[in-house]
Amino acid sequence: MESFGSSESSERSAKALTISRVTDRIHPRGHRGGVILMHRALAQFRLGTMNLVSAIFLFVLFLSIWLVLLPKICRFWTQVLVLGVRILRLRAELGIAHHQLASWIAFDIPYLRMEPLLPSATAWWLTCAVTIALFAASFFLSDKLIPVMYLLRGILLVPATALLYFVFLPAHFPHTPDSYMEGLVTAEIVLISIIPLLFGLTYYIFDFGLLKKVFLTAIAMTHLALFLPLQVLFQALFLQKTVLFMPMLYIIFGMPVNILIIVAFYSWGMTWSFRSDKSL
Repeated sequence: MESFGSSESSERSAKALTISRVTDRIHPRGHRGGVILMHRALAQFRLGTMNLVSAIFLFVLFLSIWLVLLPKICRFWTQVLVLGVRILRLRAELGIAHHQLASWIAFDIPYLRMEPLLPSATAWWLTCAVTIALFAASFFLSDKLIPVMYLLRGILLVPATALLYFVFLPAHFPHTPDSYMEGLVTAEIVLISIIPLLFGLTYYIFDFGLLKKVFLTAIAMTHLALFLPLQVLFQALFLQKTVLFMPMLYIIFGMPVNILIIVAFYSWGMTWSFRSDKSL
């Protein structure tokens, strides 16, 4: 009995050891056998006191600078929109929405005002033809472009549903270009305002050095501030034709584009060397 128990115990130990070895070999490897290494940011992450202090300092600094400069930036946007309307010959007028954050900061948000036009038969059929053509073209993409194929089909759901909506309920469309444009500018101001907070929670805590943190935040906020009036003018080119394009502009070419820009800057910044690497 003792020999039987000891042999059974040794078999269990050997089996557990075999499973452990197999698990150790499989766990850090991908489906093609490549070793999965820990991301360098996680491998070198150490939440030091100075990084935490710098995160709080940079958040307060950039948010304060942004709020102080916001009235001047809004005036700059106004000038760009006025110039854009004149150059592009848009059927639009400049609108101003006054906002007061505190007793010491007030600003006027510029946006474009346009007449809401329902889609004509020509615009509807042309949009429908382009949507169907792009959907059919997705079937001819190679297997290497399967992610692009499904992304394209997902995007095409937006104009498809808009086309159906304007067939059955065109008079019940609740949005106007005026309210949409004002909401777009306001939402992007909020998005730019929270960049210091986003980077404070996800970038400043890493040991990249103060100059790199300042540069990444400044260039991201500046880029979005310059991009905003151009984005408004681009969308106005389509909205002056018909509100049929509003769902596509809002869901695909609205805030998601600005969020992707922030992600792109953050991803670029994460490729930089840490200060402990003693290299740029």
